[in-house]
Amino acid sequence: MLDQFVPDKYFKSIYDINYESLKKSGIKCLIFGLTNTLVPESITEPNKKVKDLFDDLKDMGFRVILMSNASKKAIQPFKESLCVDSSYMSFKPFKGKYKKILRLYDLKDNEVACIGSGLLFDICGANRMDLTSILVNPISADEYTITKLNRKIENMVVKKLTEKDLLKKGRYYE
Repeated sequence: MLDQFVPDKYFKSIYDINYESLKKSGIKCLIFGLTNTLVPESITEPNKKVKDLFDDLKDMGFRVILMSNASKKAIQPFKESLCVDSSYMSFKPFKGKYKKILRLYDLKDNEVACIGSGLLFDICGANRMDLTSILVNPISADEYTITKLNRKIENMVVKKLTEKDLLKKGRYYE
């Protein structure tokens, strides 16, 4: 059961990921979580650094999609500013929206990598679909109450994973 929380890859941030390596391995689509993956929870639009990264990723030929459990109102400014597709109210880690993305864009599971800062939603959701899962550290400790609760649960999972030497925070790997 703990295996569903183990990321395939683990990086400090979205800026440390080896996107060339992902491209060479056959990844065509990158699905990014929004909250605390791209920006802290309280930020309502992407900064220049995120925009530049997304422009570079699109230039590399990746289809880039934002996937969030947040509302359409929360994700829309990011979708428009970054000129990418999005999935809001995704109910991660459930499979529905992942399946829809695979179907809509005619993608195979081995062509998609999901990047996020949460084990409970981002990594578990990707792993349940057998997509490449990439964990990054949360950008900020400034989180809403519900997210803080999720992080407490996540910390218990991380403790179990660390005990079994399946994941250790700060020990990055590709």
